[in-house]
Amino acid sequence: MASPSIPETTLDRLNRATPAEFATLLDGVYEHSPWLAATAAAKRPFVSLAQLKHALVTVLREAGRDAQLALIRAHPELAGPAMVANPLTAESTAEQGRAGLADCTPAEFARLHELNAAYNARFGWPFTLAVRGPRGTGLHRREIIKTFERRVANHPDFELAECIRNIHRIAEIRLNDKFGAIPTQGQQAWDCAELLATHTDPGYAERGELTVTYLTDAHRACAAQLKAWMLECGFDEVGIDAVGNVVGVYHGSDPAQRRLLTGSHYDTVRNGGKYDGRLGIFVPMICVRELHRAGRRLPCGFEVVGFAEEEGQRYKATFLGSGALTGHFDPAWLDQQDADGITMRNAMRHAGLPATLPAIRALERNAADYRGFVEVHIEQGPVLNALDLPLGVVTSINGGVRYLGEVTGMASHAGTTPMDSRRDAAVAVAELALFLEKRAAATPNLVGTMGMLSVPNGSTNVVPGRCQFTLDIRATTNEVRDACAADVLAELARICERRGLNHSIEETMRAAAAPSAPAWQQRWERAVEAAGLPVFRMPSGAGHDAMKLHEAMPQAMLFVRGQNAGISHNPLESSTSDDMQLAVDAFMHLLNQLASATD
Repeated sequence: MASPSIPETTLDRLNRATPAEFATLLDGVYEHSPWLAATAAAKRPFVSLAQLKHALVTVLREAGRDAQLALIRAHPELAGPAMVANPLTAESTAEQGRAGLADCTPAEFARLHELNAAYNARFGWPFTLAVRGPRGTGLHRREIIKTFERRVANHPDFELAECIRNIHRIAEIRLNDKFGAIPTQGQQAWDCAELLATHTDPGYAERGELTVTYLTDAHRACAAQLKAWMLECGFDEVGIDAVGNVVGVYHGSDPAQRRLLTGSHYDTVRNGGKYDGRLGIFVPMICVRELHRAGRRLPCGFEVVGFAEEEGQRYKATFLGSGALTGHFDPAWLDQQDADGITMRNAMRHAGLPATLPAIRALERNAADYRGFVEVHIEQGPVLNALDLPLGVVTSINGGVRYLGEVTGMASHAGTTPMDSRRDAAVAVAELALFLEKRAAATPNLVGTMGMLSVPNGSTNVVPGRCQFTLDIRATTNEVRDACAADVLAELARICERRGLNHSIEETMRAAAAPSAPAWQQRWERAVEAAGLPVFRMPSGAGHDAMKLHEAMPQAMLFVRGQNAGISHNPLESSTSDDMQLAVDAFMHLLNQLASATD
């Protein structure tokens, strides 16, 4: 993090301070709660601001629910009349003023008053929000009101945790102010996400939704923007390849050394978020820019790829971008049609791509030329958010298997068919769903989902004679996944035999697990440790481009915490500039490890 001037507070001064001086130096970081800082003093010395932040988070976590509620209740209402009885600290006054809450229109003030009353009646504590937002420069009051309206419907336990997370974000920003710390590179990554999100497909742009599917005009605009940014960052070679991947190369000082490969995808799901995939392009891109500005070269070359397609939204061709690099482009994909009847071949031609198999096959990389593949990615889940950890080291990308099934029984009258005479297909599938839940919950890092369950042509007064369903089973190893699948299919057969039903089941997808290469995982772990943070190891339940590259070379991933309980594939997907800064710092640390290592 950059420091524009010598700050009043430094880690050295904190580490040398008496406990009383320590608490004084951190006064105002947590609203009317100096005990937090006083307790954290015992955790010294701190080697980084991130470590100090985590120590404060740990103190509150260990303090228990009563202390947490007291801290929340120490906060004033947002632009509410209770501010008169509970005066704002200087920090809160500045933050609410920066968000424009002092300039609310009468209608906005009335709405905030209404929401404050409803929120307090539901939860018994004031609504708490980091009004300076994920970038630290302030939310508009319209965003604040929209967030207020959404969160007032939360479950109390979830909302308590959300308040605490926002309090820690408030404290993080206040600590940055005290230390004169600006997450410059993190803010740049955040800005890139905002700018790239201005490109979105027709029909979604009008609703303010982000959707970028393969080779649409918005997709091509994203590719052009990424190419322009890479050139500005100082890459030596930048181009858009035969499937639309944006490829930037920063040469190493030793041409004989194998390259490092990194990147992620820039397409999105429909009405998705701004960070899924894209963060993994911005972070290494910013690192290249810093290397270029310093006139520095790694011994090995460094290749960043913005993969054109990972989500499989326009065509059924998931991992098309990374698959082309591993030689797994399916020729049949070229004849697939989208919802408008446009073949992939014609979409490629419209985008100015050759649309020929020889050109696509020429993209296959020789794995012997690469040291490995690393990927930074937003977590897309709630784990890091719940643990208040900004970074997680991925141990494996889960292998998955999917099935499409149907159970058939006998449709009959709901009023005249005795319970012991029914051949109810839906109840059988419901029984299987409960078995799947229990079976998956009994094994670490195993998940099972029945995402679809339907009764074709069902009626309220008819015992279901048919029920269709899906199964999705994922685990960190193929063996654990397959054992669960075998148990579930066996249970399906037993249920149907006992109930006098028939069933059919079809496997529709199988993907192998992708364990992280130990040496690369350890590099990420050392990078997290260097930031003064605990190393948290976790599997990835979602698929990533790293999963495809794993088929050709060693890979390892770093996860970055998401906000809003880590939600992803959703407009609420978010991350903070501070967490992105830590990701940039971790990536640069990994590069520095490569610079000092032998090939």
